[in-house]
Amino acid sequence: MGRILIVAMLALAVVVGGAMYYLQVYAYYEDVVAEPGDITLPVTPAGGDPLEVPFSNFRGIDSNSSPLRYRACFDTDISMITLAAAAQALPFAEPRVAPRWFDCFDAAQIGADLQSGAASAYLSIPNIQYGIDRVIAFYPDGRGYIWHEINPCGEAVFNRNPAPENCPEPPESLQ
Repeated sequence: MGRILIVAMLALAVVVGGAMYYLQVYAYYEDVVAEPGDITLPVTPAGGDPLEVPFSNFRGIDSNSSPLRYRACFDTDISMITLAAAAQALPFAEPRVAPRWFDCFDAAQIGADLQSGAASAYLSIPNIQYGIDRVIAFYPDGRGYIWHEINPCGEAVFNRNPAPENCPEPPESLQ
């Protein structure tokens, strides 16, 4: 009787572990379809209309379980000179790891290339959700990668600290 109970507990542990792995890595993700005009950069310092980034070969995923699960890869022919002149650079951007099955997005390589200067990151949409910014990294060869990152306002408020002075008012659900 004891052996049957041990085998049953081990089998249950394997099933629960497999289900947890599936839920973390595969479940909740949905493909993102991008339309022309969906990839933009706010123009600085003069303001004005956002800079629309032309793109092709877009692949994207997102999840409603977390605003940080957004990842996308695309190709573009926008010039690095245009980006440097018009957009707000983010020198300390750090991409989030994507699920292994989303093979076009290699966060470790993108992060290393951002640090070495082989790629450049720019703010795309600030506060896409309170405390979360959309970031785009561009390579001179036309590759582009998008992810969401916690901004300083979100970092403070999510850690139950007061928002810094230059932040928008946090929603009631975060206060």
